[in-house]
Amino acid sequence: MKKVLIIIVIVFVFMQFFRIDKNNPIVKPEENYVTITHAPKEVESILKSSCYDCHSNESKYPWYTNIAPISWYVKDHINEGRSYLNFSEFGRYNNYQKKHIYESLYAAANEGWMPLDSYLWIHKDAKLSTKDKKILKEWFSKFVSEDKKG
Repeated sequence: MKKVLIIIVIVFVFMQFFRIDKNNPIVKPEENYVTITHAPKEVESILKSSCYDCHSNESKYPWYTNIAPISWYVKDHINEGRSYLNFSEFGRYNNYQKKHIYESLYAAANEGWMPLDSYLWIHKDAKLSTKDKKILKEWFSKFVSEDKKG
């Protein structure tokens, strides 16, 4: 039992040598969602507090991202989130992609499946209030056809 514990500690210490890259890519205003859509300040504020950590190049890395393997999970989660939608690179999407993104954003605001529960466990302030959801739903509805609002 003692040997197993020692091995676990050694493995844990060894894992700490494999750090994640916490550098965020540069945000270009001409590609940034808020800039190119002229989103109202209240929409920008909601997106930055509830969406940008996983869906932009402005991710904030909290203290626990210094501890492997937690850091690996968080980095993977951010990479996955950015692969679905990156607000910092919105200008790079073609019209078809933007249409699909807006439909997803509208559905997320309408049905409340974002931010993910796993994110909200630690980031309670990112939880969308009823008012926040209404604001986002109204904003995104401008970009979604009526048949997709169902």
